[in-house]
Order: sequence, then C-alpha cells, then structure tokens
Amino acid sequence: MGHQNITEFILLGLFSDEDVKVACFVVFSLCYVAILSGNLLILLTIRWSRLSEQPMYFFLSYLSLMDVCFTSTVAPKLITDLLAQRKTISYNDCMSQMFYAHFFGATEIFILVAMAYDRYATICRPLHYMVIMSRQVCYVLVMASIIGAFIHSILHVLIIIELPFCGPNQIDHYFCDVFPLLKLACMDTSLLVIAIITTTGVMSILTFVALLISYIIILSTLRTHSSEGRHKALSTCGSHITVVFMFFLPLILTYVPTADSVSNDKVFALFYTMIAPMFNPLIYTLRNTDMKNAMRKVWCREKPFEGK
Repeated sequence: MGHQNITEFILLGLFSDEDVKVACFVVFSLCYVAILSGNLLILLTIRWSRLSEQPMYFFLSYLSLMDVCFTSTVAPKLITDLLAQRKTISYNDCMSQMFYAHFFGATEIFILVAMAYDRYATICRPLHYMVIMSRQVCYVLVMASIIGAFIHSILHVLIIIELPFCGPNQIDHYFCDVFPLLKLACMDTSLLVIAIITTTGVMSILTFVALLISYIIILSTLRTHSSEGRHKALSTCGSHITVVFMFFLPLILTYVPTADSVSNDKVFALFYTMIAPMFNPLIYTLRNTDMKNAMRKVWCREKPFEGK
C-alpha cells in the first residue's frame, strides 16, 4: 500500500488565534528552556556526585534524560510553528517524530516502573536491597525499558506506513501522533484504532494500576518503621507518586477513550509533553534533601574536603 501521493502533512497546531500564538510562543519557549536546564541540572548533579551510586538516582538521571529527549522531539517544532505561516512536516519527518515521541515516552514509563520497584525493594526488602538492586540489575532494567519502548514504537510506525494517504493532509494536532494520522488514512481504520487503544491504553492503565498497588504495599509496610524512617521514605515516594500521576493521567485520558476526542487530546498531550517534564526536576529537588546537598557540593563547591 504505502503513502501514495502525500509527501508532507500540515500541522494545524494548538490555536488559530494569532495573539494567542505569540503569547504561547513566549510561554512555551520559556517552558522548554526550563525543561532543558532543570533536567540537565539534575542529570549532571547525579553524574558528578556520589548519588549516582544509589539506584534511585541512577534511574532518576535516566528519567531526566528521557524528559529532555521526549520534549525535544515535540517542543522545538511546536514553538517554531506558532510563528510560521505554513506549518508543514514531511512524511518521513512525521514518521520519525512519531517514532521518537513514542520511544522516549514509553522508555520513561518503564523507568518509572523500575523506580517503583526500587522503592519497593528499599522499604519492603531492606536486608536484601543491595542484591535485589545491584548495579547489574539497574542496567538490565534500563536496557529492558529501552528495548520494550523500541518494540512499542516500531509497531506504531509499521502500522502507519502501511496506510494509504490520498488527502486531505491536515493533521489536527501539534505533532505527529497515531490517532490524528489514522483519521487521515483513506481506508477504514476502526479496527486499528481499537488495536491501538487496546495496546497503548491498556499498557498505560496496567502500568498505572501496578504502580498504585506497589505504593499501597509500600505505604502499608511503612507503618512498622520508625517515624524518621517513615518520613524519609514518604518524601521520596511522594515525589515519585506525584510524577506518576502527572504523567499517566493525561496519557490514559488520551489513549483510553475514543479516538474522536482529538481536540481534548491536544490539551492532554501538552501535559505529558511539556508540563510534566518541566515540573519533574522541581518535584524531585524541592522535596529531596540528598539532592539539594549534592547540588550544593557540585555547583557551589561547598565542603570540597570532607575531612576538614
């Protein structure tokens, strides 16, 4: 089949109002700078400090990296298109953007699961923690996240490149995603829509439920801990739970209902492509003493000699 006579798509973007576009150009540009600087700050702080030895921060550095990559597949085009007259994207670029958005997004989901597993091991199996979460296990979990995300993304791309596109070529979104593209195909895609809702939607829901269950187990285990231990565990778990909710709820709302709700999908997508990655660094640093201390040591060069 293939994509017949369409070589490029036109992205309709978020808004049609010109004044709103200019305001959003400024806001989104600032958001993107905040996402890059905040996540790179976390990434470099962890890599340059002793925190990288701890599995939780090892995963957090990868989460920050995924945030930067994920947002960078979508944000630059979204920002430049706000001021552009013709918002076109070539067929190949469109497929690439869809692949990378799904790849980095899915890797992030799997890393959040690995982080929940780490929290579970810390709190529920403290005596076996060093064995359960050895550095080798951490690398295996990251590799499994990447491979799982690659399979998920490539399947989406393989579905889309088989579709015939014979016009119109206007995508009602600000980046190339599966549902808006399925709507443009000149064939009946209702079965494919159901298949994608089932795979991506169910994957999101199952992961979310698994994360919630793991936290319920963790919180019930915490009752036996001392108040100080409980407070520390709750603060790290609290950060993680906040991130999970911010990322998963819009994702589930996008992929679980019918594929007709694209106008809402654009707003939900904004949450997991721009808003969650911007707040992640704040959530992880403001509530985390270890992170704040590491930042002081790395960036302010405080206490260079521990023996003094």
